[in-house]
Amino acid sequence: MTDNQHKNEEAILDEQVFNRGGKLTKDYTSGQKVLCCSRCKLNQFDWLKDYENQEVKGKICLAEVRFKNDRKDYFTYPEDLELEVGDMVAVEAAIGHDIGMVTLLGEIVERQMKRKRFRTPREEMKKIYRRARVNDVEKWLAAIKLEQSTLARTRTIAENLGLEMKLNDVEYQGDKTKAIFYYTADGRVDFRELIKKLAEEFHIRIEMRQIGVRQESAKLGGLGSCGRELCCASWISNFQSVTTGVARVQQLSPNPQKLAGQCGKLKCCLNYEYEAYVDALKAFSDPTIVLHFKSGDAVHQKNDVFKGIMWYSYTEDKGNIMAIPVDKVKEIIALNKKGQKPEKLEDYAVTMEAHTNTNEGYGEADLKKMSD
Repeated sequence: MTDNQHKNEEAILDEQVFNRGGKLTKDYTSGQKVLCCSRCKLNQFDWLKDYENQEVKGKICLAEVRFKNDRKDYFTYPEDLELEVGDMVAVEAAIGHDIGMVTLLGEIVERQMKRKRFRTPREEMKKIYRRARVNDVEKWLAAIKLEQSTLARTRTIAENLGLEMKLNDVEYQGDKTKAIFYYTADGRVDFRELIKKLAEEFHIRIEMRQIGVRQESAKLGGLGSCGRELCCASWISNFQSVTTGVARVQQLSPNPQKLAGQCGKLKCCLNYEYEAYVDALKAFSDPTIVLHFKSGDAVHQKNDVFKGIMWYSYTEDKGNIMAIPVDKVKEIIALNKKGQKPEKLEDYAVTMEAHTNTNEGYGEADLKKMSD
């Protein structure tokens, strides 16, 4: 193996270890690489850590353990096993054992379980066997090295079988006896033949797990249109649905090219300011109300939420729109209710502009295809 190949293999291994919340650093006393805990997007802050809590003897101890990317699970462990956050542990799996990193301990774990609706009774929860031994970690690292080549080979096999699915990621179990294959697909996929071929090829147990396109983007990462790393790949761990109503409330043009993220769905960041817009719009008048003037009727075109302005145009001249402050709109509506008509819309306008169509041929139906 050449030096470049060796460096590339080390870089891939470093990345795969980082995806599990760890990092390989050089121990300058021995000259060897050692595994330690690293900070990443899925680290949890234990805000109950400094609170004094009287220990109850015999109480089942709980721990949150992280595996690859965003996969986490909850386990019990005996009192005499003194664990710390960042410890590598061997945990119970369906068959065999897995290797993960402790992310939370103590009372905060119960709150996390409740928040994530983890309903398994404590007596039936899987257990942490022990801190990972040296041979456990060595076997785990050897399994991690196989993930990239396994993924590439599996994609080739799936393509040869003509399966309409996209393989995104592979995660080996810590004891190197099982692998989870993550994939996305538009519909149901009959992968029985694929599982048979993979078992023959890699001599391991196979689990196929379908994920959504948002989870795929979180695993692959990338840069958004804002120039920053994707939110789903940097800090979001719980996805919230994004609907067409969110874009409509924020007066955004229904253009899929501008509103879609790299996953092809509406951008998660559309949710960030949604509640602020909803609160601000409570002070606005009903946009369906037609304003009546002696010079003609005026209809609503758009809002400038944070400036407190509503834009109107005459029904017979929709190309020229005028900005009317919200309080003035309410004043006009009050006059209309009394049967009075002001002279003209221009008397209340603070500015005017030529109205252009920014929808570029797109509509509500295009957005609905991208909503959750």
